[in-house]
Amino acid sequence: MLEFMDYVQHAFYNASHWNSENSYSQLTATARGLLDFETPRGLRLNLSSLSSPNFATSYAIGSVGLVDGALSYLYTSLPLRTTSQSGDIDLHDVIRGYRQIQEFRRHDEPWMWEQWQGGKRIDKRDTLLYGRLYLPQSTLEALYLRRIGPTQQLKLSAVSDSRLRNGGTILALHQYDVGKYSTETLYSTDGGLIGARGLYNFGPDPRKERKELPRMEDRFYGRFSAGAEMYYGSLNKSGGVSFGGRFATLPAHKGTPLTATLTLNPLMGNISTTYAVKAGKNLALCSKFDFNVYSYESDLVLGCELWRVKAKTEKKRERSMAAKLEWRLDNTEEKSRPEPEEVAGVLKARVDQNWKIGLLWEGRVKELLFTLGSSIDMKRRDQPFRALGLELQYSS
Repeated sequence: MLEFMDYVQHAFYNASHWNSENSYSQLTATARGLLDFETPRGLRLNLSSLSSPNFATSYAIGSVGLVDGALSYLYTSLPLRTTSQSGDIDLHDVIRGYRQIQEFRRHDEPWMWEQWQGGKRIDKRDTLLYGRLYLPQSTLEALYLRRIGPTQQLKLSAVSDSRLRNGGTILALHQYDVGKYSTETLYSTDGGLIGARGLYNFGPDPRKERKELPRMEDRFYGRFSAGAEMYYGSLNKSGGVSFGGRFATLPAHKGTPLTATLTLNPLMGNISTTYAVKAGKNLALCSKFDFNVYSYESDLVLGCELWRVKAKTEKKRERSMAAKLEWRLDNTEEKSRPEPEEVAGVLKARVDQNWKIGLLWEGRVKELLFTLGSSIDMKRRDQPFRALGLELQYSS
């Protein structure tokens, strides 16, 4: 389940009209959400608050071996009008799972961001500041996020820890996204790493006006994307490269939603494929297959998620006073009002070829969000349960 601060950062992206999905780093986000979930260990409690539209705080305490915790603070210059109460948050917004790729939103024109007063430009750029202190390790994380323009964004992240080389590291990332394609350039002080990655989307260009495509049941209506990344460490004189592609159906597709990816790392000889399908309204299935052409080793992981949705209820309304005076019933559409579906939780499960199983149950009880999970190793008959944990989150 997403931490509250991650939820607030996603709200910042939405409010500033930034599409975080259009990135090469998010190519396999659907498979990661279904298969790479972490099972909690021990007991952990998170208390968070969006005390104002511009300021959020979060406190966490856990018990794994010894008591540990974290203090987090977030500030944004862009007021966030999002639901912050844990009892009202839509679980689909905080639980990682099958991600439906959306249609592109056309970016604003640069002149739309201009603000003038007295003949002078006074427009400002949206900024987000975030910091987290881990205790008792005294590790400090910091994030600086700034929108440079409708299509550009700058992200600086830093970690301060005496156990790291040089006492910490800084990562600078510049993102450029026009919808049709996106690029990212990065630099890290850890090893003097320099890198670049990009993603190209085949099909219509969101920067151009186009007529809405008809919906057809006998064809796949989706989007094919292809990208690559390259990086080089100037200190250790080593580099790497990878290529990837993804096909995902769009919401207008009337058939079964699906997402398929293929990634290649030619230097390491790794090939990875994933396939995820929304088998039902509340059921998603996913598989991942990895193969190395040099060692002939392979890995297979299967997973699923099953959402539990409470049945719809109808609230009957009493007859209006006008209807009573006229000895008649109200209009048919006023007799009952269907309530929207309420998500009670989701069950996640995965298993690999070595019979290592991960189980996760995420949901809500009253005003608390909870994550209950366990890791099981079926080959260890004496002690199959490797980890068991419960995480509780409350936000206001």
